[in-house]
Amino acid sequence: MANIPHGGILKDLVARDEPISEQLREEAAKLKDIVLTERQLCDLELIINGGFSPLEGFMNEADYTSVVDTLRLADGTLFSMPVTLDASFADIERLSIVPGARIVLRDPRDDEALAIITVDDVYSYDSVKEAIQVFGADDPAHPSVAYLRSHVKPFYIGGKVQAIQAPSHFDYVALRYTPTELRAHFKKLAWRRVVAFQTRNPMHRAHRELTVRAARQRQANVLIHPVVGLTKPGDVDHYTRVRVYEAIMAKYPNGMGHLALLPLAMRMAGPREAVWHAIIRKNFGATHFIVGRDHAGPGKNSQGKDFYGPYDAQELVEKYKDELQIEMVPFQQMTYLPSTDEYQPVDEIPAGVQTLDISGTELRKRLRTGAPIPDWFSYEAVVKRLRESYPPRDKQGFVLCLTGLYNSGKDVIAKALQVALNEQGGRSVSLLIGETVRDDLNPKLGFTAEERHENLQRISFVAAELARAGAAVVAAPIAPEERSRALVKDTVVQNGGAGGNFFLIHVATPLEHCERTDRKGIYAQARRGEIRGFVGVDTEYEVPKKADLVVDLATQSIPAIVHSIVLLLETTSLL
Repeated sequence: MANIPHGGILKDLVARDEPISEQLREEAAKLKDIVLTERQLCDLELIINGGFSPLEGFMNEADYTSVVDTLRLADGTLFSMPVTLDASFADIERLSIVPGARIVLRDPRDDEALAIITVDDVYSYDSVKEAIQVFGADDPAHPSVAYLRSHVKPFYIGGKVQAIQAPSHFDYVALRYTPTELRAHFKKLAWRRVVAFQTRNPMHRAHRELTVRAARQRQANVLIHPVVGLTKPGDVDHYTRVRVYEAIMAKYPNGMGHLALLPLAMRMAGPREAVWHAIIRKNFGATHFIVGRDHAGPGKNSQGKDFYGPYDAQELVEKYKDELQIEMVPFQQMTYLPSTDEYQPVDEIPAGVQTLDISGTELRKRLRTGAPIPDWFSYEAVVKRLRESYPPRDKQGFVLCLTGLYNSGKDVIAKALQVALNEQGGRSVSLLIGETVRDDLNPKLGFTAEERHENLQRISFVAAELARAGAAVVAAPIAPEERSRALVKDTVVQNGGAGGNFFLIHVATPLEHCERTDRKGIYAQARRGEIRGFVGVDTEYEVPKKADLVVDLATQSIPAIVHSIVLLLETTSLL
């Protein structure tokens, strides 16, 4: 029998509201709307399918405050993570968002109406307090704190929702189960005990051995329940991971395991997230849940230390075990014994017995360089899937972003680089010169700070797409603001394919040299006030804080600069 949902009732809002879905759809056509972000879309899907039971909407101020302070909803029910719908002051005014208002929530991918929220309240919040209470520190090295600072708007909208329809998915449809569907699957197969395994990474032989061991010890079946919503920046993309999971499922004893995908937006909140994950798996029907060492930890903080202790998550889940009513299975670190060709828990291996391990860093290095990955570590089918998505460095795309003042030489350097890289061969080479790209992508854009930022957004999108396809991209915008350069880097790192290879080259030719050698007289026009907002004259150029290379056309020749950039690429094994 599947586990009882958290709070006692599975809040399947899609099923609940199905009889009035057409009525809701007709009403939605007349209401104002909010287009959700990717995180909000993930949250809404798990609200309306019951994965976040007992929630029936986005948290109002009472629930939010209680969860942040006490890990409980206002009614006392255990719930460890705030689930909120953020909005700007402009949104609130434009949409007339007040208590009692009904607002449509739309899918950002296809603009479909998914639900209608009836507003309970609109409230401001203390982002520093939320960061400290929920994530343990107001440290931008934590990905969710960085997200809170840069993406989350200053107000939250609380209220229950009515479901019009679930979000559509076109990938791995057969592996996407709602809690109701997964519970029915367990019932059909007569699975009474189910051990759920949370992962956001590829699985290898050690993970298979760990989950099989956990299931056999508890006479249970295994649910591999990976996250395919937002995870940590830099994680392996979910398409690659799902192909890996499909490959490894064939290695389980017949009938022992089942694979289902979870559209969760992770927060990497360590102990709090582990409790949240346990609640979610309980709602999906699991009776046991594996909690790993440093479960959902984001890595190192700004001081180079782990954000959470290695067993903090296990301790917090254990603390609430009576209320969670899902049995925690502590992760056992597995290691390989070559003498017996098997994996065993580290704490059960006698002293002096030889063991072998490959770290995540070493695995990534082997994938990058094409070095062999032994079959004792992973399965041939798994490695094949990973190599398909992670070619060696000399086959990966990359982006070189040259930033500098007008007439600093960045455009000439970019064109010379294009020639040098074409000479090297092996990749297509794309050149994105700042003003040329502006004219091609959006000739109506002007030269205000926001319009320049928008131009950089477009350049970053194109550059990331080309890099993901394996191209060498040389972009040469002026990019005078640090925030715009950070945007380009983040876009390429997250969406630019294997490696996320991005290099910032500061063409630091002094303003005096740029102005003295300006044959077109553009600087002179700016000095006379004929051009407004000109960078270096009446708009500041923010010097890059962390350029990968600094060059200067006033003291270096074009060939010397190009050679230094080629050497930079060679030292990173991209050439």
